[in-house]
Amino acid sequence: MALLAASSLQAGPIDVPDHPQQKAVQLVHEAEHEVDHAWEVYHRAALGGTIASPKLQSEIEEHLHEARTLVTQAKEAADRGHERQVEELCQQVRLHTTQAMKGSKEQKR
Repeated sequence: MALLAASSLQAGPIDVPDHPQQKAVQLVHEAEHEVDHAWEVYHRAALGGTIASPKLQSEIEEHLHEARTLVTQAKEAADRGHERQVEELCQQVRLHTTQAMKGSKEQKR
């Protein structure tokens, strides 16, 4: 029992706020979440048959794939410690996910 208590004290907290790359890692995590959410919105709209046209559907998918690619690039930048680049890439992710969600919410007429 004492060994278990000692090992948990040595392990430390899971979230280390003083880590120099913590902000970049958090930005990447949030960007991943945004992309996942945008894909969910898109899939619900596609399954519900509410997306306005095949062309719009294709545009939405392009935005989502580009956002996913940018997240991968942001992860790599975070690994290298390039916080400024991570911020810029995450802003681009947000632009693509916003466009995808906007398109996913357009209704057939």
